[in-house]
Amino acid sequence: MAFLIILLVLILILFFTNVRIVPQAKAYVIERLGKYKTTWEAGLRVKLPLIDRVAKIVSLKEQVLDFPPQPVITKDNVVMQIDSVVFCKVFDPALFTYGVENPMSGLQNLSATTLRSIIGEMELDQTLTSREEINGKMQAVLDDATDQWGIKVTRVEIKNINPPREIEEVMTKQMRAERERRQTVLEAQAHQEAVVSRAEGDKKAKILSAEAERDAQIALAEGKAKSIRLVYEAEAAGIEKLNQARISEPVLKLKGIQALKDVADGRATKIYMPSDIASSVSSLGLIGEAIGIGDATPIDKKAKAKPAPKADPCIDENTGKGGVEAAYTTQMIQSSMETQN
Repeated sequence: MAFLIILLVLILILFFTNVRIVPQAKAYVIERLGKYKTTWEAGLRVKLPLIDRVAKIVSLKEQVLDFPPQPVITKDNVVMQIDSVVFCKVFDPALFTYGVENPMSGLQNLSATTLRSIIGEMELDQTLTSREEINGKMQAVLDDATDQWGIKVTRVEIKNINPPREIEEVMTKQMRAERERRQTVLEAQAHQEAVVSRAEGDKKAKILSAEAERDAQIALAEGKAKSIRLVYEAEAAGIEKLNQARISEPVLKLKGIQALKDVADGRATKIYMPSDIASSVSSLGLIGEAIGIGDATPIDKKAKAKPAPKADPCIDENTGKGGVEAAYTTQMIQSSMETQN
């Protein structure tokens, strides 16, 4: 009974010591009697006791290798420190186990030598501005060299570039001068744009002012022409109305005499009369008396009295009515009324 218990315990110990659970993103390299047998991936695995053994546990995750800064010399003999980062992962655990003694140390040394080789072909300015080119070249070289080690280089990045202090001071001065130059250029361009904009604004203002003055002159001319046209149209309409009224000659003459009376206004000393009106009456004195010319002329009381004019035979001695003027005026009014009738 005791033997069976001991045998059962031994079986359980052998079972639990030879049954393995491989976790995710891990790989177990198995050797049988000292030789490579197989690679276990994630899952439940059982090995033969005392014959199989786990030679190495390899991580299949992508690893980030931050190597220390490496001194490199550029093509123009400038020594600088460059810090690089390598991203890689194991794609073949067997090659990773048996391909090289220390894969990560080998990858670090290979990265340093490759970086020196690439930077040695570039000058300082090109090195500072060609990080993408350096990253691409390093990745291609490292990936090709580490295939035999079971390592896949996925990415290489230049983390930092540290030139000497003297070079940094020169670069700082150069950067300051470049920024001052850009500032000067920008100020000049801004001034130029401001002057051009101001000149264009003045030009547009003058053009608008000239156009406004032109439109104003045109409007004034059109208004003046319209007013003149309306005046002449009104005069033409008045003349047409007069023609339609068929005014007789005696009425026109009477209107002329009334107009002369308004012109004289009792203060005129000289009156120019139309020849037709002057010839239609018998004497100039009667016309002056009829229209009231000479009312404003002062009477000289000291002057000698002139003999009384000869009595007009047409004047009634009792009433004082009649005379040449009254007869002429009555004749003109009668003629006008007959014409209108």
